[in-house]
Amino acid sequence: MTTSFGIAIHGGAGTILRSAMTDALQSQYTNALEAALSAGHAILMAGGSSLDAVEAVVVSLEDFPLFNAGKGSVLNHEGKYEMDAAIMCGKSLAAGAIGAVSSVKNPVVLARRVMDKSEHVLLFGAGAEQFATEQGVTLVDQEYFYTEGRFSQWQEALKLHKVMLDHSDKKFGTVGAVALDIHGNLAAATSTGGMTNKRYGRVGDSPVIGAGTYADNKTCAISCTGHGEYFLRAVVAHDVSCLMEYKGLSLQDACDLVVNDKLVKLGGEGGLIAIDTLGNIALPFNSEGMYRGSRSGIDPAVVRIYKD
Repeated sequence: MTTSFGIAIHGGAGTILRSAMTDALQSQYTNALEAALSAGHAILMAGGSSLDAVEAVVVSLEDFPLFNAGKGSVLNHEGKYEMDAAIMCGKSLAAGAIGAVSSVKNPVVLARRVMDKSEHVLLFGAGAEQFATEQGVTLVDQEYFYTEGRFSQWQEALKLHKVMLDHSDKKFGTVGAVALDIHGNLAAATSTGGMTNKRYGRVGDSPVIGAGTYADNKTCAISCTGHGEYFLRAVVAHDVSCLMEYKGLSLQDACDLVVNDKLVKLGGEGGLIAIDTLGNIALPFNSEGMYRGSRSGIDPAVVRIYKD
């Protein structure tokens, strides 16, 4: 057992500028991040598991309508919701993920059930919904996820005949958390509504283990946010872990190499949150901003939005 523990969270990265943010809206985002961070930190402080902590954080963020996950998710081409989520245990490398679910109130809860209660890792669409019903996971009507802002974004995307990453081509609202508990175990979780006006059952990196979500007690825990197609191609989360395990890079150096060099050269925009086995935290991003927060041990919480 160790006395070192910590947690980091994100609510998406992209072109997030002070000039486009009102004081009231910034306060809403900041308060939501602080509440989610507090929920996870309280579990760790009480000696709880990193898995429980990251799940609690993501549930909190899924329930907040301004992030693109759970309530407030974006709409697909047909005007419906297709949400993805994943969770991973660094101790056992067990993982659970779901893709394209439309009626699960908290997708991360279903991802946890896939990990704990099935022999599978990734369940998709109708099958995932059936599993949710069998597991007693809370289901809701489509109206629960609706927000006026997301509906307007969808209408705009339809007029432009294009897929949009969020309310513009440069914003990502995926949410996630990574944590180290006092038992020395790492965990990661990620949840997203995907892209506005997406078609053909598109799924991004968030529920793909090794791309948008990864945790290994030998190295680190990672949750990503950004343009998913690039994070999939670069296998971003696992790449950070590999650089630490095989090349001996520090967490910060590995994250910087992947996010600010390898991903940029590929054309990918976004960021990630990471924590290693010593409780070191890294929050790199190559975009203008990233909704993020972290707390190490009993130190004060830090919540930021912009690049500076």
